[in-house]
Amino acid sequence: MAASELYTKFARVWIPDPEEVWKSAELLKDYKPGDKVLLLHLEEGKDLEYRLDPKTKELPHLRNPDILVGENDLTALSYLHEPAVLHNLRVRFIDSKLIYTYCGIVLVAINPYEQLPIYGEDIINAYSGQNMGDMDPHIFAVAEEAYKQMARDERNQSIIVSGESGAGKTVSAKYAMRYFATVSGSASEANVEEKVLASNPIMESIGNAKTTRNDNSSRFGKYIEIGFDKRYRIIGANMRTYLLEKSRVVFQAEEERNYHIFYQLCASAKLPEFKMLRLGDANNFHYTKQGGSPVIEGVDDAKEMAHTRQACTLLGISESYQMGIFRILAGILHLGNVGFTSRDSDSCTIPPKHEPLSIFCDLMGVDYEEMCHWLCHRKLATATETYIKPISKLQATNARDALAKHIYAKLFNWIVDHVNQALHSAVKQHSFIGVLDIYGFETFEINSFEQFCINYANEKLQQQFNMHVFKLEQEEYMKEQIPWTLIDFYDNQPCINLIESKLGILDLLDEECKMPKGTDDTWAQKLYNTHLNKCALFEKPRLSNKAFIIQHFADKVEYQCEGFLEKNKDTVFEEQIKVLKSSKFKMLPELFQDDEKAISPTSATSSGRTPLSRTPVKPTKGRPGQMAKEHKKTVGHQFRNSLHLLMETLNATTPHYVRCIKPNDFKFPFTFDEKRAVQQLRACGVLETIRISAAGFPSRWTYQEFFSRYRVLMKQKDVLGDRKQTCKNVLEKLILDKDKYQFGKTKIFFRAGQVAYLEKLRADKLRAACIRIQKTIRGWLLRKKYLRMQRAAITVQRYVRGYQARCYAKFLRRTKAATIIQKNWRMYVVRKKYKIRRAATIVLQSCLRGYLARNRYHKILREHKAVIIQKWVRGWLARTHYRRTLEAIIYLQCCFRRMMAKRELKKLKIEARSVERYKKLHIGMENKIMQLQRKVDEQNKDYKCLMEKLTSLEGAYSSETEKLRSDLERLQLSEEEAKVATGRVLSLQEEIAKLRKDLEQTQSEKKSIEERADRYKQETEQLVSNLKEENSLLKQEKEVLNHRIVEQAKEMTETMEKKLVEETKQLELDLNDERLRYQNLLNEFSRLEERYDDLKEEMTLMVNVPKPGHKRTDSTHSSNESEYTFSSEMAEMEDIPSRAEEPSEKKVPLDMSLFLKLQKRVTELEQEKQVMQDELDRREEQVLRSKAKEEERPQLRGAELEYESLKRQELESENKKLKNELNELRKALSEKSAPEVTAPGAPAYRVLMEQLTSVSEELDVRKEEVLILRSQLVSQKEAIQPKNTMTDATILLEDVQKMKDKGEIAQAYIGLKETNRLLESQLQSQKRSHENEAEALRGEIQSLKEENNRQQQLLAQNLQLPPEARIEASLQHEITRLTNENLDLMEQLEKQDKTVRKLKKQLKVFAKKIGELEVGQMENISPGQIIDEPIRPVNIPRKEKDFQGMLEYKKEDEQKLVKNLILELKPRGVAVNLIPGLPAYILFMCVRHADYLNDDQKVRSLLTSTINSIKKVLKKRGDDFETVSFWLSNTCRFLHCLKQYSGEEGFMKHNTSRQNEHCLTNFDLAEYRQVLSDLAIQIYQQLVRVLENILQPMIVSGMLEHETIQGVSGVKPTGLRKRTSSIADEGTYTLDSILRQLNSFHSVMCQHGMDPELIKQVAKQMFYIVGAVTLNNLLLRKDMCSWSKGMQIRYNVSQLEEWLRDKNLMNSGAKETLEPLIQAAQLLQVKKKTDDDAEAICSMCNALTTAQIVKVLNLYTPVNEFEERVSVSFIRTIQVRLRDRKDSPQLLMDAKHIFPVTFPFNPSSLALETIQIPASLGLGFIARV
Repeated sequence: MAASELYTKFARVWIPDPEEVWKSAELLKDYKPGDKVLLLHLEEGKDLEYRLDPKTKELPHLRNPDILVGENDLTALSYLHEPAVLHNLRVRFIDSKLIYTYCGIVLVAINPYEQLPIYGEDIINAYSGQNMGDMDPHIFAVAEEAYKQMARDERNQSIIVSGESGAGKTVSAKYAMRYFATVSGSASEANVEEKVLASNPIMESIGNAKTTRNDNSSRFGKYIEIGFDKRYRIIGANMRTYLLEKSRVVFQAEEERNYHIFYQLCASAKLPEFKMLRLGDANNFHYTKQGGSPVIEGVDDAKEMAHTRQACTLLGISESYQMGIFRILAGILHLGNVGFTSRDSDSCTIPPKHEPLSIFCDLMGVDYEEMCHWLCHRKLATATETYIKPISKLQATNARDALAKHIYAKLFNWIVDHVNQALHSAVKQHSFIGVLDIYGFETFEINSFEQFCINYANEKLQQQFNMHVFKLEQEEYMKEQIPWTLIDFYDNQPCINLIESKLGILDLLDEECKMPKGTDDTWAQKLYNTHLNKCALFEKPRLSNKAFIIQHFADKVEYQCEGFLEKNKDTVFEEQIKVLKSSKFKMLPELFQDDEKAISPTSATSSGRTPLSRTPVKPTKGRPGQMAKEHKKTVGHQFRNSLHLLMETLNATTPHYVRCIKPNDFKFPFTFDEKRAVQQLRACGVLETIRISAAGFPSRWTYQEFFSRYRVLMKQKDVLGDRKQTCKNVLEKLILDKDKYQFGKTKIFFRAGQVAYLEKLRADKLRAACIRIQKTIRGWLLRKKYLRMQRAAITVQRYVRGYQARCYAKFLRRTKAATIIQKNWRMYVVRKKYKIRRAATIVLQSCLRGYLARNRYHKILREHKAVIIQKWVRGWLARTHYRRTLEAIIYLQCCFRRMMAKRELKKLKIEARSVERYKKLHIGMENKIMQLQRKVDEQNKDYKCLMEKLTSLEGAYSSETEKLRSDLERLQLSEEEAKVATGRVLSLQEEIAKLRKDLEQTQSEKKSIEERADRYKQETEQLVSNLKEENSLLKQEKEVLNHRIVEQAKEMTETMEKKLVEETKQLELDLNDERLRYQNLLNEFSRLEERYDDLKEEMTLMVNVPKPGHKRTDSTHSSNESEYTFSSEMAEMEDIPSRAEEPSEKKVPLDMSLFLKLQKRVTELEQEKQVMQDELDRREEQVLRSKAKEEERPQLRGAELEYESLKRQELESENKKLKNELNELRKALSEKSAPEVTAPGAPAYRVLMEQLTSVSEELDVRKEEVLILRSQLVSQKEAIQPKNTMTDATILLEDVQKMKDKGEIAQAYIGLKETNRLLESQLQSQKRSHENEAEALRGEIQSLKEENNRQQQLLAQNLQLPPEARIEASLQHEITRLTNENLDLMEQLEKQDKTVRKLKKQLKVFAKKIGELEVGQMENISPGQIIDEPIRPVNIPRKEKDFQGMLEYKKEDEQKLVKNLILELKPRGVAVNLIPGLPAYILFMCVRHADYLNDDQKVRSLLTSTINSIKKVLKKRGDDFETVSFWLSNTCRFLHCLKQYSGEEGFMKHNTSRQNEHCLTNFDLAEYRQVLSDLAIQIYQQLVRVLENILQPMIVSGMLEHETIQGVSGVKPTGLRKRTSSIADEGTYTLDSILRQLNSFHSVMCQHGMDPELIKQVAKQMFYIVGAVTLNNLLLRKDMCSWSKGMQIRYNVSQLEEWLRDKNLMNSGAKETLEPLIQAAQLLQVKKKTDDDAEAICSMCNALTTAQIVKVLNLYTPVNEFEERVSVSFIRTIQVRLRDRKDSPQLLMDAKHIFPVTFPFNPSSLALETIQIPASLGLGFIARV
């Protein structure tokens, strides 16, 4: 394949760019060999002429097809080169927000500088057990691969994490260790995994610091070996550290910090326990303020200090040691503040009583003077003498800093040793996984000794990495048996030799350190002399004689020689160390105990560890004579030794590589700097991996995958039955150069670029096919369109022509019609004109004639009126003249008469003086006159209120007038008789005149009053009308307000309904949450209980050594014995002493919940028993007395029987009467309470009604019992009649003849007599009790009436109060009243319950006695008499078949019952051959019999044994679905039976009368029902776990990977990490496998008779597991997020829905659990471009969280070139639209979530008496009752 075939027009290439490193461009014309210039078109729209290198003539790198961009594995790229790698990483990091990418065996991790939700426990569970290539790249995938290879290959593993500072190495290592701790667990209960994780905060606090590149940069390297046992559970760990950056203790650059622990101490200085450290703010100490950045944004040092202390405690570092560590650290801070004063150039001194030094000495426990002396002096030793020499200020400062660094390094090593001791395990280590967190390649402007060591270590690691990559590559070729040539790769052994070989850089450095006057300059000259111009990798800078350059594998690095010797020596004055060793502080000398030993901080290995593949390296014990020599080992020498030890460890393990990349230097989230990324890719070996892969065959395909992908390039004749041969034939035709590919055993290997070429051919073929399809479709569409247009044109023409014809016909019709209309119209117009003129003429004539007539009439009328006026005027003038004349005459008469009256008056007065005698004679008359005068006065007074007394005044006036008239008549008579009354008459007349005047005045006043009354009435009527108008307005306003109120009421009702619905939903959610929490707690309790049992068994095995021939005790039996220990009988406890030895923890949860209740029940029964015993004694005495009386009067038996029958009738009538009274009371109460349902007394009425109902029901029961007893008495009466009874005399004589002894008759008579009297007394007592109850009810009714009156009074009082006070008072009163009523009613209810129980028991006792008497009477009959009686054999089998639905067993057979029915029962045989739930029915029938016997111990023992046995069976066979399903079904059925036959009204609604007779009578097993419900919940959760374990391996393969619709999904090229093939092999699961498994589950549950509602809940849980696991894998697999995969998922979901429909489970809620998966599949298929699409997605995906939607969009990957990626802007639009949505930030669904289960009551219609026990169960010792 020539270059011209690839470098064609529109081909895309990469060209170098100084800013972006590489820039994409497109060819504008084809390349031809010999062209020197390429015409390119850049992406920003510019054209460019790109000149080729004339020497190399290398063409620019080709760009990969778009469908390969964003691949999980860089080796899957067709073109493997630097720009392709860089672009792929950038697309995944920026566009898809994916930080992990595979590069062959390397995981590339880019630091996002942002917290991502991809490290939760759900993600760990998702990656656990998965193949590395099956999931998206992740640190968890690498950890899982290491863990799996350790278990599979029996070989130790290593995870090497490297990268620059700030690239995320520490975090990656931390997450890897967290994965191991979570997945593997620990082999003991010591929480080793927690300790391993707890070591991280400790090491971070003492070994991490803030740098300019990273806020939490590790300043040391560490290798943590996590140890595992044979079961691959964590048992311990060991840590090695490398090259701690001690210089940071005394110096920090700008914007950097010291180690975190110092700032944590300063932040916690105010704690009471830290007062003695005398710390303060970090800015007060020289060692913590140099960087000028003491605070890290978002980090609370005080909280971090608490975490550090907590981790120390967890790792076993005591509080005293912790305080010791903090004292030493505080001492280092105070030591840094020690200042020196120069005395001269060669000496210095410390100020006296220097506070920092004093604090340092106090904390360290050393002598102040001695330490002050040796900080300013040093000791020089020669061969003969020792000198003490003062040192300068600079030397003293350096010595102080060296001492501080040395102390910190010793403390660091001491902490590491103690952490290792805490992580060490006594159990033998079987294997380990090492996690290496080490610094990456570093190059700065000034590089010193630290950078030299770091880069030396990276050279060694890179060499090991290259060898491993090369080895894997060659192994793959050999395994596939393809010819290969040696791949040339970069070998950095020369660089390593330059550093560590003899006369290498480290050797020369150590040699120079031994020289007395060695300096950095002399060492540099030795380097130049030794290596310059002799080693190509060593160079000398042009402008410096104190530096050298080494060509490392990543880049050239220039090292400054200054400081190398000092750092390599790491010199500390020995005298200062001796002062510290003499410290009184015990911990300080411990730090320096190992100075005599030649060990490095990193050389310690954990004892007891025996790795599989390497010999443990043990530290060499130094001899005493070697102490001084070993103590002088340099830092470089120590580092080289520890590095060799590390390389030995790594070479003995299988390595896994994690390369951390820092995307930018500014810590910006998701910002990619191409320059920095390329530097790190070159330095970390990723590009070297790419180069090695590209040099061989980087692209690998299996034959099946190749056939599936490139089937379109084959013709039908090329397809053979052998896929391998088919692929060979096709490749020979497609790629002519056979060196470009190789055929292996199972794969095809391609050179770089060949897959892109094949993709191009495939795309061209598909494009040509698309064009052909488009051509055909477009032609068909246009042809179809033309035919449609032709048919439309013909149709249009037809309709147009028809329309025109209709229009012409219409025109003709209109013309004819117009002519007719014109004719008629013209006639009408002429006739109308004529009529108008005629009418106008007539009108004019009439008007004129009328006008003349009216004028004539008006003239006559005026003349007539003038005559009338004259007449009236003349009459008026005459009358006026007459009236004036008459008035004058009358006036003259009056004056004359007045004069004459005055004269007459004088005469009368004179006469009056002479008529005293008449006055005496007529005293009564004067009195009457006086009375009249008084009455007139009173009337005058009453006139003042004429308005009110007008009517009365008129009546009084008329009566007075009559009286006056009568008096006048009498006076006239008296005057006639006395002949002296004439004068008096005149006076009376005057008085009458006055009265008339008064009357006239009164009438005038009356008129005025009437006028005022009329006015008032008018005003009143006006006011009333106004009021009516106002009233009408008010009514309108009222209607408006009522309408508003109605609307508001409706709105409020709707609002309240909505709120009610929301509150109901919320309550349901809360209920489900509470139920879920309870069931989770129950699950945790069962887990702890199992753990407790396991530990107990282990302790038993450890403590008790089994002896030969020991007798095994059944665990069920022992558990049952533990239950008996709760009995109140002490004798039983004494008989079984072994029971008391069992732990109380085991007994309490089994039976303690019922103990108190049963104990109370026993006490009540004993009291009732005592009362009944007393009653029985009294009755017996009465019977004896009655027996004596009966012996005296045997002849009165018949009369007494009649008397007793009358008594019974009276009692019955009394009962009826009481019942009627109760009904009347009930009716009265209901009528009284009906008007006001919401009245305060309503609850009391309801309670009373319920009470009355219960009493009436009790009366009915009593009545039935009385009738039964009566029938028994009648039968007895008929059986034994006295001789004087006439009705049955013959029968009695025959009976008497049959009896041989007359004493028998008397005995039977006496027994019957006693029975009758007993029943009579009982009926009388019942009558009295009923009377008492009725009286009590009457009293209650009276009290209720009083309460009602009191309530009304209270209501009246409340109405006078303000509204707020009224409400408060009524509420307070109502609360008080209801509380009192409830207390009273509770007391009454308890009393009635006790009375009912007592009466029931008495009736049972009496009925039993009657039965015994009958038996006794039958026994008294002789055998001969029995023989003579006729035999009726039919009755015998009938009595035997009348079973009561109970099973009887002996106490000692309980263990056998449990063993045969539970422990050894095979579910499959029971499910197939017997009725569902048979064990539950048998157990309940046994419980019924124990309840019938009133044996509480038997009931408790059986139930406890049943529960424990079910638990034992599930523990033994808990992974068998049939077993778990069977016992879940039977447990639920047993629970339903206990409810159905409990006697509670709510559970008896669906029972038959026969079933109601089978209810439990003596015991309330509600608490045991709760225990059984908890057991059912545990079994259900175990069933779900079994389901999950069975379905888990099928789901991903069947729902995602398998192609249910063949040919829809296209296989994309994959890299080194091969995924599981989507083509169904024999061993893979398909959707049919899942459906078959679901059918199996459903059929098993149906066979076991599981409740339909419970089956629905199981189906819902199964579908949730399927949906959650499928969606979680979809979110973690980029290759599954495509359009075609969405179609596959939707098809698979439709098949699951079809299964639900077939099983009638659509209403189970299972379909709703698949909604997130359905929406995710729809999201893969919908259009994702415009804002409308974003809106549609937001409304559609309501079941997905925002994180899940964004994740799917980021992962969406086109399989074909015709699909398009989702743009970043569209994803941001989605995020903006969804930012207000409140949902969980969690990415994955909780696949372990179990919905809360409920057990709805499901009564059985099966009659207990019809159940047959099959012989196959081995329950022959059980008898049916």
